[in-house]
Formats: sequence, structure tokens, C-alpha cells
Amino acid sequence: MSEQILKLVELKNTVGLSGSTIYRLISQGDFPKQIKLSVRSSGWLKSEVEEWLKGRITASRNGGEAV
Repeated sequence: MSEQILKLVELKNTVGLSGSTIYRLISQGDFPKQIKLSVRSSGWLKSEVEEWLKGRITASRNGGEAV
């Protein structure tokens, strides 16, 4: 399996959003949900985050609003 996992620090740098904004978007169903890696660790699938970013770019270029 070649799927990469992004931890919160990497995720924030990748999408340019704060942690609180990311978690708010997740609760609203507007951002990929994290996966549980262990009792105290979570991460996000890089492919899902990249797909979300592509959607944001497309919406932005087509006159849609960002989340």
C-alpha cells in the first residue's frame, strides 16, 4: 500500500488552514475525516486531502465560494 498519511502539522501546512478551522469543516462534512492511527494519534489520507484541494481550486476558478 502506497497511501501516505498527513499528521495535523503537515496538513495545516498543506491546506493553509488552522487546526480549529479544519476540525470545524470536518464537523460540517466539508473536509475529509481523519483516520485513527492509535489511541492518541490521527492522520489524514493525502489522496483525500489532495482531492479536496482540487475541488476547492475548481470551485474558486468557476466563481464558487470557498468553504
